[in-house]
Amino acid sequence: MEHTTKSIRPFIGSKDFKTSQNFYKDLGFQEIVLEPRLSYFKTGETGFYLQDAYVKDWIDNTMIFLEVEDVDQYWNRLIGLDLTAKYENVKIVPIRKYDWGKECFVHDPSGVLWHIGEFNK
Repeated sequence: MEHTTKSIRPFIGSKDFKTSQNFYKDLGFQEIVLEPRLSYFKTGETGFYLQDAYVKDWIDNTMIFLEVEDVDQYWNRLIGLDLTAKYENVKIVPIRKYDWGKECFVHDPSGVLWHIGEFNK
């Protein structure tokens, strides 16, 4: 089937909705509140839905890849936010290089794993 797409917007859960809202705003996403327990977070034309819903197995298996133009620049900004001191359970993993490009990793306060990557040009 051929069709024209405009975006793909995953739904992710949160263990503590307010904490996750603040975390994503700190990361630079703009929040659009849709309902008391559902927000859309966007940066540019990219975004995702954050729900006030927690299912451990679901969260523990959620991974999102966010492609950026310059992962080194993103990493430097990320380190400057000091998220591991501000949020419990947040982990960041330094940039790793691969044949296809490079990426760093961020575990959000609930455990969602973000791959922040840049493909080789």
